[in-house]
Amino acid sequence: MATWEQFENEASDLASLVRARFERAETHVLATLRKDGSPRVSGSEIAFLGPDLSFGSMLNAVKALDLQRDGRCAIHAHPGEGGDAKVSGVAFEVTDPEEKKTCATGGEPPGDFHAFRLDIREVVLTAVEDGELVVRLWRPGLPVKTFRRT
Repeated sequence: MATWEQFENEASDLASLVRARFERAETHVLATLRKDGSPRVSGSEIAFLGPDLSFGSMLNAVKALDLQRDGRCAIHAHPGEGGDAKVSGVAFEVTDPEEKKTCATGGEPPGDFHAFRLDIREVVLTAVEDGELVVRLWRPGLPVKTFRRT
């Protein structure tokens, strides 16, 4: 399982840029897969807790049910300056009550909630730099690839 910590260890410069993009806003866009395979996009908050990128959901929300059925997902940072950051992978639900407490940020609604950790498969940061479109791509165990387009 590729954690946020692994990403930081393998690509620290890119990890700090992507994390900064996510930390600029409270909510982001989570893409999950519906039963029929079509995409569903929902608002979501994320947290960098311990070695993981974590996120949650209200109990029995459709995005949580999507992830329980098929954990493949992508999280797109709220649009803004500093590039377009996306993280994709497979979400794993944290169900152990004690472990779940480590995923709590204090901003959860009252009562129970779903908590997920992301097994990161790909991170992309796209930005315009000096008139060029610059795409930086990281995948676990590989160096960062940079693509430039004019």
